[in-house]
Amino acid sequence: MNFIEKNTLSGARQKIANYIHPTPVITSSTFNQLTGADVFFKCENFQRMGAFKMRGAAHAMASLTNIQLAKGVVTHSSGNFAQAVALSAKLFGIKAKIVMPENAPRVKIEAVKGYGAEIVFSGPLIQHREDEVHKLMEREGLTFIHPSNDMDVIIGNSTSAQELIEETGGLDVLISPVGGGGLLAGTALAAHHFSPQTIVIGAEPVNVDDAFRSLRSGMIESNAKDAFTIADGLRTTLGNVNFPIIKTYVNSILCVDEEEILQAMWWVWERMKIIIEPSSAVAVAALLRYKEQFHAKRVGLIISGGNADIKSLAG
Repeated sequence: MNFIEKNTLSGARQKIANYIHPTPVITSSTFNQLTGADVFFKCENFQRMGAFKMRGAAHAMASLTNIQLAKGVVTHSSGNFAQAVALSAKLFGIKAKIVMPENAPRVKIEAVKGYGAEIVFSGPLIQHREDEVHKLMEREGLTFIHPSNDMDVIIGNSTSAQELIEETGGLDVLISPVGGGGLLAGTALAAHHFSPQTIVIGAEPVNVDDAFRSLRSGMIESNAKDAFTIADGLRTTLGNVNFPIIKTYVNSILCVDEEEILQAMWWVWERMKIIIEPSSAVAVAALLRYKEQFHAKRVGLIISGGNADIKSLAG
């Protein structure tokens, strides 16, 4: 089953070339010794606005018609996608409205404002955000861009793994964090078309293991409303656009606990001297916990972002 043709994925890189940074791939001999694998870190923490989300947002906007661009876009997000849409809209010279919950972190609110987008506040629940988005679409004709359950976003996200595969010459395994599923689906599509021998694995906090359960049951599962993880970017659930891709092309989901996430993040900060956010550390933690599976393998890790709230994590 082909969800997207290979040339469509290749073309996405050209479509967003002027709006994103090709990000570095780094290695650590110490980490290789620790895991017994040859590991390649794809550092989306060095992406514009600090996360892979810029790729999906930019590609979604590059795929809009002139009429849609003229009217502007809207999304709902309290995290990295809010910033990605805000910055992409600024670069495209179009209007963007971001629906954010009233309890969103102040630092993220200020970042979105800094990129020039207008924030519309909603209640704390996802239903509150969606209701507000529908009002804006009906009232102003804005085009909605979903943070993860949108094929144009997924295609844009795939460009990270495309770059990684190209630079490394192919991999045995690719590991990506999974929350809403947009990055994992894009990674899986890239591997399918550009490195079909590569096994794709998702990494997820055990406290919000809906993707693990979804892959096992064959249906989209949800988490308890009060489920907590320090990897706040992974609290969202899969969608009907990305789940079929994940179900078809992803081998498995590996789960890690909160202490393992923190330990992996601190290890990267201290030993590799780069800042990654907890959501990124989930992929690192999965490789550390299940390292026997990856012995003597060439493993790519998608470091999804570096927008960590350093003050709160250090406190």
